[in-house]
Amino acid sequence: MKLEDLEVYKLSMDLGERVWSFVIKWDYFAKDTIGKQLLKAVDSVAANLSEGFGRFHYREKKHFSYYSRGSLYETRTWLTKAHNRNLLNHDDYDYFMKNIDFIGVKLNNYIRATGSKEVHDDPEDYN
Repeated sequence: MKLEDLEVYKLSMDLGERVWSFVIKWDYFAKDTIGKQLLKAVDSVAANLSEGFGRFHYREKKHFSYYSRGSLYETRTWLTKAHNRNLLNHDDYDYFMKNIDFIGVKLNNYIRATGSKEVHDDPEDYN
């Protein structure tokens, strides 16, 4: 199985690209303050999954998956700040929050399956 086969990875990559498409349109001040923090957090979700996937031992994979989950929650905070400061309208904010919740479920399932005896060759295990 390849990293790119994991649905949680694909979803987190897509979330990063969608957030980018909003932040890139903000003015300099918003990009420089909230935008940079938001993009670092959202990009770290997929990046930590990648790093863990490349590790040898399942405990390291799980460790980096926890970092990924932390970055997902940090993304939630930055999106909330962006919404509170009128950088995201309510519909876009709701869209992102629903995606974060969905990815969170997938990520928790992936973490739970990491290192278990039933794992690992079928990417459908994490869907």
